[in-house]
Amino acid sequence: MPLTVLSIVSSVVLGLLPATLTSFEGVQPQLAATGDRVYLAFGFGDTISVARSDDRGETFGAPGRLPLSGRLSLGMHRGPRVAVTNTTVLVAAVAGSKGGGADGDVVLFRSNDHGRSWTSGMVINDVGGSAREGLHALAASPSGLVVVAWLDLRSGGTQIFAAVSRDHGATWAPDALVYASPSGSVCECCHPSIAIDREGGIAVMFRNNVDGNRDMYVVRSAEEGKFASATKLSAVSWLLNACPMDGGGLAVTSSGIVATWRRESDVFLSSGDVPERRLGPGRDPVIATMGAHQDIAWSSSPGIMLVRDSAQPLAVAPGRFPAILALKEKTILAWEDKGNVLVRTIAR
Repeated sequence: MPLTVLSIVSSVVLGLLPATLTSFEGVQPQLAATGDRVYLAFGFGDTISVARSDDRGETFGAPGRLPLSGRLSLGMHRGPRVAVTNTTVLVAAVAGSKGGGADGDVVLFRSNDHGRSWTSGMVINDVGGSAREGLHALAASPSGLVVVAWLDLRSGGTQIFAAVSRDHGATWAPDALVYASPSGSVCECCHPSIAIDREGGIAVMFRNNVDGNRDMYVVRSAEEGKFASATKLSAVSWLLNACPMDGGGLAVTSSGIVATWRRESDVFLSSGDVPERRLGPGRDPVIATMGAHQDIAWSSSPGIMLVRDSAQPLAVAPGRFPAILALKEKTILAWEDKGNVLVRTIAR
């Protein structure tokens, strides 16, 4: 997986200064950070790679490969997820033995030396092969609370399941049902999202399927991990006899849940009790917050779009499937384009 450094000009990044772009061969990037270290996870074939930056995303070292055996679910929001606590780097992926998501299990890898070495994969789901759709989410708090959620097929229809660890991913409580749709299945191919608040409360967002309406819902938990009833995010419903394969992004701030998602051909944002706001045409939205800062990115026909705080959307570069980190002084974006993962930082 060669590392290259490319230059791009301001005509590509609208309204922004020229910048440096880091490129790896791979797809489906994900980002996580602690202190000055930024971790980038991505897939290539049946390989999971993690690259580390020690200068807050300005440069990355050569990626290391994780000890995955079997086939990796990859593409269309399937692929590795990365999160960090104050001691541990964690990567979760759905892997199987027959290709794609077949016989898929949620497999977790841990590193206690900043990504230099990794444990062998630990299977998180209690029923073998139940995560074979290949769509999952991972989140962690600095104190060591780690949560994985996934689309689960153990009961026939697609349900949302999750598992929780309170010791940096070393041991796990039994997995638990988060939500089962009254119509028999949640949306079958839209990935879930997870956010953890400062008090250890967990929020899981997913696309539901209730009487054919493919709308976004959030389930909250108390610190002990018991999940409450689901809340619909929008007053408007999307009646669709298909799966849009687009799950959205979620963050928890001091003022409540902030979420972004797609409905029909547009991307929307909701925050607490504030009515939803249309951001523009596109799909694959993600969101990240840092203090008072809020960054949102998504895919559109011009490429990757970015909204920071309350500014107008900017076109960043060609590509799709963005991942995003919000830092006090910069935004870090990663995305895929033509079989490559691209990463760049944008100063505030």
